[in-house]
Amino acid sequence: MTYPIRPIDESEWPAFALVLEEAFGWRPNPTQNERYKAETEFDRTLAAFDGDLISGVTSIYSLTMTVPGRQLPVAGVTAVSVLPSHRRRGVLSSLMRRQLSDIRERGESVAALYASEAAIYGRYGYGRASSELAFHLRKQGSAFVGNAPSDPSLRLRVARPADVRADLEKLFASIVARRPGRYERNAQFWDNVLADEEADQGGAGPLRSVLAEDDGGVRGYALFRIKSSWDANGLPDGELKLQELEAADPAAYALLWRSVLDRDLVSRVDARPRPVDDPLLTLLADPRQVRASWNDELWVRLIEVDGALVSRSYSAPVDVVIEVEDDVCPWNARRWRLTAGPAGAECTPVEDQPDVALPVASLGSAFLGDGLLMQQLAAGLVREHSPGALRSLATAMSWSPRPWAGLTF
Repeated sequence: MTYPIRPIDESEWPAFALVLEEAFGWRPNPTQNERYKAETEFDRTLAAFDGDLISGVTSIYSLTMTVPGRQLPVAGVTAVSVLPSHRRRGVLSSLMRRQLSDIRERGESVAALYASEAAIYGRYGYGRASSELAFHLRKQGSAFVGNAPSDPSLRLRVARPADVRADLEKLFASIVARRPGRYERNAQFWDNVLADEEADQGGAGPLRSVLAEDDGGVRGYALFRIKSSWDANGLPDGELKLQELEAADPAAYALLWRSVLDRDLVSRVDARPRPVDDPLLTLLADPRQVRASWNDELWVRLIEVDGALVSRSYSAPVDVVIEVEDDVCPWNARRWRLTAGPAGAECTPVEDQPDVALPVASLGSAFLGDGLLMQQLAAGLVREHSPGALRSLATAMSWSPRPWAGLTF
């Protein structure tokens, strides 16, 4: 069967949202529902119809995302859902292929998403491009190394998050370009970050904030909730759930972490998500005290291989012919010569013999600088025809700091 696909208008939001609820098994309260509706770009939605019934949906946020060395427009894919009654009918494949075509027509060369299930999106050319950690720390044993940075001009200020929203937005905007994967936040994204209805609290209490500042202004902030608890002996055993900690410099970063770790009546801190190269792991005198769990984060799809590869910076020189395999976006399936380095990049179609051959998802996984190409070679997922060519490409595409978005979209 074929299912007509088109964008929805605002009047069709209830039917669109119903597909999300059924697919994810979760129903937002009315306030949450209005927030999600407000952030929806209706001209970038797609719905598949079975008669008058919406059977599958997807949507896009128009993001400005940091990539190695610069920022560029990225299609933030979200809300990918199919009614349980319409699974295994090709609805998802039709939606994803139409969406990729629409993104190309819009002139965006890169798409990114958070995967609800990691096994799904490789079929459509997405590669795992960043990772995240969840930290679990007990206050006991959380001392810092003796030479941890400090600044006597810094002071802490406790404030209601809603009252200091402008300060939070300004600080975040000043650091968003430092790490690949991070993206600029519009007002609707900030509404979600600071949402504090009972349903948003998850039983962990109201959202709280502490700011690190000096006479020149705010240099960092932490957003968190505290789940109060006492053990059977009446001793405090609260848990601090860290939502965000952002800082403009190392001294502000260290001061905010100490504020979080030293909070009264709290015995442990749950911090999620955090980047895999979070400096906290270096600041702790005894890093073994951290229990960390790993998860995949952003998945990236190169819509136009040449446009994507020239839109980022490179850490080292590389000159390599890449044979790209792409059965979803056939315009990418050919040989490309990438000549790149710190000064810039060119990517042109050629007929030369390839140095490496790989699926487009492998390039997506390396695009933000996470450096997974050598692992994929070891796993037999890519092929190297010229010895050392893949290492050269992997080195050039690697980047520090490691990519991390930090906020699900």
